[in-house]
Amino acid sequence: MTKFNLLTSLAVIVLLLVIPAVVLAQAQPPRPAVFGGTVSFDGAPASDGTSVSALIDGEEVASTEANGGAYALRVAQPPGGAFAGKAVVFLVGGSEAAEQGTWEADGGAELNLTAMTPPPPAPATPVPPGPAGAAGPAGPKGSTGADGKDGAAGATGPAGAPGKDGATGASGSAGADGATGPAGSAGAKGDAGAAGPAGPVGPAGAAGAAGGGALGLIALIIAIVAAIGAGGAFVMGRRS
Repeated sequence: MTKFNLLTSLAVIVLLLVIPAVVLAQAQPPRPAVFGGTVSFDGAPASDGTSVSALIDGEEVASTEANGGAYALRVAQPPGGAFAGKAVVFLVGGSEAAEQGTWEADGGAELNLTAMTPPPPAPATPVPPGPAGAAGPAGPKGSTGADGKDGAAGATGPAGAPGKDGATGASGSAGADGATGPAGSAGAKGDAGAAGPAGPVGPAGAAGAAGGGALGLIALIIAIVAAIGAGGAFVMGRRS
């Protein structure tokens, strides 16, 4: 056997040995990376059931739940994927942990995760409105809407100022005479009237018997006084 034939035979043997190994290596997916350790949230061990997930390139690639303040994640590379050397971001209860890992086939690390509730977003800075644009053309008039329901009655308003006096109306017809009222009580007695003038002198009485001159004179005086009294009574009677 020549030297050339020997080298050719050795090369064929090597290829026969290498090709199956390469094919077998390509057929087997890389072993997953495993991460584990303690997990805390807001400074305290994460409560049981708190979600713990791993993200690569913003996509979730594995997830589990905290148990007893610890976690364990097995991150496998899917067929056709290329995770080697990429950063692994962890979320605890939906909040990003401060720690990150690096994916390597059959790799991983003990990684104690700490996460905090994210602060509220800062208020947006108000943007001043821009200048008003030019008014557009008026649109077509819309159809008339249905009449709305009557509103509730409003409260009574304050009384208005008094109006001016109206013109005097025509006099009404005279009413029927009223019934005669009862007689009034008698008035108080008036003062006595003044004495009337003296009446005329009555005729001279018959002459008395002789010798009775003094008695005749007295009788004459009495007769005059009686005549005056009769005249005064007559006048008083006419006045009353």
